[in-house]
Amino acid sequence: MTGKLERLGVQESVEAIFPPSELAAFLSDLPVDVSVVDEAGIADCDAVVTRNHFDALFEVDWIHSTQAGVDRFPLEALAEDGIALTNSTGIHGRTVGETVAGYLLAFARRLHDQIASATDRRWERPEWDEAFTLPGTTACVVGTGTLGRGVADVLGSLGVETVGVRRSDDPLPEFDEMYAIETLHEPIAAADFVIVTVPLTEATRGLFDAPEFDAMRSDAYFVNVARGAVVDERALIDALEAGDVAGAALDVFETEPLPETSPLWELDEVIVTPHAAAYTRDYFRDVGGIVRENVERIGRGEALINRVV
Repeated sequence: MTGKLERLGVQESVEAIFPPSELAAFLSDLPVDVSVVDEAGIADCDAVVTRNHFDALFEVDWIHSTQAGVDRFPLEALAEDGIALTNSTGIHGRTVGETVAGYLLAFARRLHDQIASATDRRWERPEWDEAFTLPGTTACVVGTGTLGRGVADVLGSLGVETVGVRRSDDPLPEFDEMYAIETLHEPIAAADFVIVTVPLTEATRGLFDAPEFDAMRSDAYFVNVARGAVVDERALIDALEAGDVAGAALDVFETEPLPETSPLWELDEVIVTPHAAAYTRDYFRDVGGIVRENVERIGRGEALINRVV
């Protein structure tokens, strides 16, 4: 993107993750006008920070997504119109990594059961052979981008052996072992935990279906912090109800919010969180750091970082 940037809008849709006024205030020292805008105000901006896509965004020069995933945006149409799209990849590794560690610790230490018991005022300890510790277990992390590497980094510090799956089997320092996606069934068949961190693309849509859950061990746990559509939800529910997998921690779903009628709410060994794995009080600062860098780059006539389109 080249040209003069005069007005930057913080779209109200970011309210889902942090107050838009906080980001606007954080960026107020930039040499451009920064303000919170509603949908109607988008067209008056040169650039917009947003969580959601709006047709009015075709009127701006640069869009910044507050999320790493950009499946909400019409990428081809934006490219055809010459509109730059950047994302927030790179900021969620630690937050998502710690959330995943929390899931694993809950399953290992039976915390989810004990919280449920306490809610009902029941004094119930785990069975003698239910609880375990994480050192010596193996986590297969499917997707080795920012999220996957963040998960591996945090889990590695807890003594978990981390196995990665990506397009090639070229090694990465955060992982103890690497597999190519074509051999997916081999590493998931050996893992205590299978953790999905891939972006949603046509190649990853429905990546985990009945054959993948059949390949997993019956005492293994499944974790999804990627996108709901990466998993066939019905196949997962069937596997859980049949005891083909031990349990699941799910932050994303095919339909969000998760419908009240979903069987996932009722399954004892399922942890449901509301697409909040990356949430942190520093979220607006993390996003703002990328936006600030790109505003400065535009002023210098340099290429944008985190550019997707």
